[in-house]
Amino acid sequence: MRIPFEPEYRQRYFELLNEVFDSNFWSAGPLLARFEQSFGEYVHLPARAVNSGGAALLAIFEYLRVRGGDVIVPANTFWATPLAARKAGARVVYADCNRTDLCLSLDSLKRLVTPATRAVCVVHIGGHLAFEIDEIAAFCRERDIPLVEDCAHVHGGWWKGKTGGHYGFAGAYSFYATKTMPLGEAGMVVSRDEEFLHWLEHYRDYGKRVEAGVVSYPLKDGFNYRISEFTAALGIVQLERLPRILAWKRALAAKFDLIFDRRPRFPEGMISGYYKYIVFDYPQLKERTGQVFGPGDLGPHIDGVPADIPHARWIAAHHQCPPIWYGWERADDDLEALKVALL
Repeated sequence: MRIPFEPEYRQRYFELLNEVFDSNFWSAGPLLARFEQSFGEYVHLPARAVNSGGAALLAIFEYLRVRGGDVIVPANTFWATPLAARKAGARVVYADCNRTDLCLSLDSLKRLVTPATRAVCVVHIGGHLAFEIDEIAAFCRERDIPLVEDCAHVHGGWWKGKTGGHYGFAGAYSFYATKTMPLGEAGMVVSRDEEFLHWLEHYRDYGKRVEAGVVSYPLKDGFNYRISEFTAALGIVQLERLPRILAWKRALAAKFDLIFDRRPRFPEGMISGYYKYIVFDYPQLKERTGQVFGPGDLGPHIDGVPADIPHARWIAAHHQCPPIWYGWERADDDLEALKVALL
């Protein structure tokens, strides 16, 4: 199987590579600034690039000074989320999820908040936003607890004019190879907090600061989380390509909606980017891309930590994902042929 990448976009990428060589910047150059500007315009938030979604989460937790306190994380998430909090020095507390959207449960969150809570992290799963995101954000604001959004899945997901990163202190996007907007490796931090973004520019470059030609290292916890100009060039192209990818996925999802009845039902007006198409209790599914997170992937399995997460365990055991990756060969089949292929 080849990576689906249309000839016109390959040519566009090659043109941008010529710009890289002509600029004489292989890192921290004009294409990085252009990529950050373009992505920020897309999500309607200021944006700064880093070299992975995990680094994006780590940067946010480091800035929030979670060390020595608790970070509440949904159990139904990739291990990057709790590992980033733990690497920043926090104790990870696992919350349960809702069966309706697979995302953080507000009821579970309310039971877990203590004076030791330094941050709450919500994870938008599968391409849609957490159904309770407004209520979770309001709850965190009332208690003056920073809300962090893990946006690794939510490229193209919108609700009431907002996408991931609009509800909390900051959001962390991933551009890993499997994502709806893949760059192989890279991530993006989005936030309205200008002081934080200024700090991040130094943090991602070993904590380095250059003033009047003099280099200093005021941030002792900085490290190398930069991306190259070549990755930034690909990011520009993939962002230009994103509407085509999203239209393709949504057209296939509309077919799937006529086949699968047991699936998340989005609130009115919510638009998914369909990183995954999720169904419940279809063990006969012939074609599948694997689960979002299986029973062995849930956060508590990192350390074997016991947690009261019955809904997250149910989700892991009962959901499946028919293929919705861009370029899946059966997508153009008529509905009956598609149904036979899947079931």
